[in-house]
Amino acid sequence: MNWQIGEWKNNFNFKNKHRLKQVFLIIVVLLTILSCSKTDEIADEVIVKPLEKKSEFGFTYADFNVVHDTIKKGDTFGSIIDKQNIGDKQVYDIVEKVKDTFDVRIMRFDKPYTLLRTKHKKNKLQFFIYQPDALHYYVVDLRDTIAKAYKKTRPLKFKRRTIGGVLKGSLSETLESADVEGALASKISKIYAWSIDFFKLKKGDRFALTFTERYINDTVYDGVDSLQAAFFEYKGKFVYAFPFAQNPSSDKIEYYDEEGKTLKNFFLKTPIKFSRISSRFSSNRFHPVQHTWKAHKGTDYAAPYGTPITTTAAGVVEQTGFTTGNGNFVKVKHNGTYSTQYLHMSRILVRRGQHVTQGQIIGRVGSTGLATGPHVCYRFWKNGVQVDALKLKLPNGEPMNSNNKKRFLEQITPLKRELDSVANL
Repeated sequence: MNWQIGEWKNNFNFKNKHRLKQVFLIIVVLLTILSCSKTDEIADEVIVKPLEKKSEFGFTYADFNVVHDTIKKGDTFGSIIDKQNIGDKQVYDIVEKVKDTFDVRIMRFDKPYTLLRTKHKKNKLQFFIYQPDALHYYVVDLRDTIAKAYKKTRPLKFKRRTIGGVLKGSLSETLESADVEGALASKISKIYAWSIDFFKLKKGDRFALTFTERYINDTVYDGVDSLQAAFFEYKGKFVYAFPFAQNPSSDKIEYYDEEGKTLKNFFLKTPIKFSRISSRFSSNRFHPVQHTWKAHKGTDYAAPYGTPITTTAAGVVEQTGFTTGNGNFVKVKHNGTYSTQYLHMSRILVRRGQHVTQGQIIGRVGSTGLATGPHVCYRFWKNGVQVDALKLKLPNGEPMNSNNKKRFLEQITPLKRELDSVANL
């Protein structure tokens, strides 16, 4: 009897445990289903669809049947609108009427266009809109009997931005890491062409830039507009650049350093002072040593032995050395366009790769090489071609007028303070 009671208890416990397990499993399944349902519901709530434009080009899209497309290969203005309902109008007549404003031949492959059509069943074409770039668009109005066209420019907003710190590599790499359009590097290199060799800038050199950027409709980025102020640490010195118009009513802008000195380094007239021209640039001159007729691609300045020879503009010493014809010589590269060379020196006072400033002494007058007396032969290159420096119209930065100095300093003071602050000077 006791044995039977014990067996009954064991069976009861086993059944209860089994039922509890089943109940537990049912609860887990229900919770999972509810959980999944809840998750799906949340997911539906956070899905955000992009908002479609409600208006553009001065039109409310709700008023039209709108078609957006791009010019494909083989498309023309005629082939596009000829497929539309344009009523009794002829494509040729439309083109003739609008050609003074919208020359249909300017349309290019892959450029966007928009068709605005009536909303009734006929979908009659009302406007054709072509966008040659992000800033401009043409509208051809086809509503009236006579078609007409006009050109519009989207509203531009200019935003000012200042960045600075240390170079993380090249100038282009540093600007790229700061999300600045690469075109700014090109603008900067032109402004500093006479003051800085950007290949000589080192990683860790300090810099600061203030510039404006264009935004179309206040949101679409359209690139860098202009450089407002800058400085670069170059060979241990800080070289500033500030734009300034000496004539406020003029659009002519030059860049000056913090003291009002022009950055566009004009060339000195001669490489030595108190000298006379003993021989000019010529395509056929009788050589006094070789006694033959040959080209003389330089200008000779006669001067006493040992007279200082100065570089006519800032640059980097590209070559120094000696040849039988040239004697001791120095060649200076000023930028990507201009180079000068100084021949027949008695002494060379600079080395290859050295940066030289305008008017710096680079050697002494001598008569080394093929020369009959002490002089310097001054040679000039433009885009790799030797030219007559006396006949060449050379770039010339306009010196700061003393009457403008006060206005200039007042204008740049806050800009310089901002540059210095971001670069922690």
